Amino acid sequence: MLYYEWKKIWVKPGTKIAMLLLAVTLAVVCWSAISEMYWVNESGEHESGLEAISKRKAAKKEWAGVLTEEVIAKVIAENARINETKEGRSMDVQESNIAYGWKQGFEDIRYMLIYSFCKFQESDYYKPDSLVPMDASAFYENRVFHLREWLADKEQEWQLTDDERAFLIERYEALPTPFPYDYADGYKQLFQYSASIVMVMALILGFVVAGIFSGEFSTKADAIFYSSYHGRDKAVAAKLGAGILFVTIVYFVTMFLYTFVIFVVLGADGAELPIQTNRYGWKSFYLLTNFQEYLLILCGGYIGTLFCLLLTMAVSAKTKSTALAAMVPFIVIFLRSFINAGSSDLVKELVGLLPDRLLDIGNEVRYFDLYQIGGKVVGAINIIFPLYIVLSVILCPLVYRMYRTLEDS
Repeated sequence: MLYYEWKKIWVKPGTKIAMLLLAVTLAVVCWSAISEMYWVNESGEHESGLEAISKRKAAKKEWAGVLTEEVIAKVIAENARINETKEGRSMDVQESNIAYGWKQGFEDIRYMLIYSFCKFQESDYYKPDSLVPMDASAFYENRVFHLREWLADKEQEWQLTDDERAFLIERYEALPTPFPYDYADGYKQLFQYSASIVMVMALILGFVVAGIFSGEFSTKADAIFYSSYHGRDKAVAAKLGAGILFVTIVYFVTMFLYTFVIFVVLGADGAELPIQTNRYGWKSFYLLTNFQEYLLILCGGYIGTLFCLLLTMAVSAKTKSTALAAMVPFIVIFLRSFINAGSSDLVKELVGLLPDRLLDIGNEVRYFDLYQIGGKVVGAINIIFPLYIVLSVILCPLVYRMYRTLEDS
């Protein structure tokens, strides 16, 4: 019976169109992530393709190792040396590009210098150009110093409690230093586009599962369905099981293909690097490696997608309308955009726990979304994972009960 319901999903023209759209989306996202990787050659011209990626990787590998004070000082000195060359001082675009090309090997470390030596909410691309090798001793200290400085600002007093400030400082100080460093463009691009593929997948799958329950009513087959021997028990369970199986298989196959393509082309190096070595993760208080963040993105995306689609099936069973049910993923994903920024603190805290956060874990690990539970401060991720696992488990018997007790038309 489960196989029959599974087959019914796949034979629908809408499902085939949805899968084609998902395949196109996957191809576009992978192409976008890969095409951003270029190499500036000795003539100051941009190169793209596999050879450019290989050159980029080789240049960054030259700086692989532990980012000690000596290595940071060496980067600062090399950056200053390049700036003093004829190309580095030139106002000509072509020559400036040549100078930029010489910095590509330590580009990631240079971005870390920007965030380390700029104030907490500032970002000055040219900040490393004003540094001298002696400044390297403050590289790691600055991360905690600028956080303390920002937290001490009176304008921030209303945003965070004393316990939350203490929590952030403790987490910043707990981060092991010095950082290891390696080429990690594969993970960087994987993280950057993961939310796009997960959200689009949730919307597309929502369209498919919206008709699993309401389809019986739209085709006027509900009377036969309910009058059959197992129509109100095994048949309903088979529909629910087929929907969950469909979402699970399509989600993990899509994410596997996305990961496979990115890693095959860009490489999977840098799995053990702390996420703070990525310029977008420098301020994160989560103590995670790139690989651990990837697992969070993978699992969070699945839990969030499954919850959205179980909710879609619930609406489908309750309203008997495919159109209304298909709107659920859109509402879940875009609800935050319609909530007034001037809402109360309670509303803002609840917004931080909306299920769309699970679809965008790559950015969530960079936010200061904090909550106090029983006097203990935790990040939003520590709440939304168990919360939506429990809610998804609750929705399964709820959807089953809602559909088996419906009256046929």
